[in-house]
Amino acid sequence: MLNSVCVKACELTEKVGAFIQSELHTISSGDIESKGKNDFVSYVDKTAEKLLIGGLEKLLPAAGFIAEENTRSNRGSTYNWVIDPLDGTTNFIHGLPCYSISLGLLEHDIPVMGIVNELNLKECFYAVENSGAFCNKKPIRVSKPTRLSESLIATGFPYTDFDQMDQYMNLFRDLMEKTHGLRRLGSAAVDLAYVACGRFDAFYEYGLKPWDVAGGSFIVQQAGGTISDFKGGENYLFGKELIACTPGIYREFQTIVSNYFLV
Repeated sequence: MLNSVCVKACELTEKVGAFIQSELHTISSGDIESKGKNDFVSYVDKTAEKLLIGGLEKLLPAAGFIAEENTRSNRGSTYNWVIDPLDGTTNFIHGLPCYSISLGLLEHDIPVMGIVNELNLKECFYAVENSGAFCNKKPIRVSKPTRLSESLIATGFPYTDFDQMDQYMNLFRDLMEKTHGLRRLGSAAVDLAYVACGRFDAFYEYGLKPWDVAGGSFIVQQAGGTISDFKGGENYLFGKELIACTPGIYREFQTIVSNYFLV
């Protein structure tokens, strides 16, 4: 049942993505609202979320919603969709081509489906529990390095929560010296999808929300990757911090990250 729902949900993200792309050169500074420091929203995010919810409630009528823009906030007893209608809003409003639609489906608060549709490259990443992970219908797997020194790492820069900036910058410098380098694309959902398909070997960030990671983290797991919070535990969905990694370097990487954030 969930496989057919996933197919239709992917098709829905294509349709909503077409709307988002149609507004790329129409949106103006007057359309942009601030939800907090460096946290922006526009009519594009809100309309896209309404379109997603309208389509998803037809696929699973009993499911509830945990949505970034809070256009619908009812919780279901079994299933709940976790929705980011436009992950990478800041990129979008500046015309930078890296942003996505992210969907996660929870069954009794356990992820069972993830979809990340990167709209510029037209790459739809998706996974259903025990069915593998895919991009545009082709199977994907995480990369296979066994040493951190062989790895390319993705991260997200803090933009609203600067309380741990010293730890973040010290870790950033350490990883610059120990890896092939670090990249910051501006969409956590895309970062996770790229870990799942092997373009990145690991990703870490703090200050995250459930809708940033629900879809992508599940795809990483189904592609053979490892997900945890900084401590190595399982509180990554609602705990505001996440590591996504290929298994071969997970222990080395997680140890370094935890050393900076557990002081």
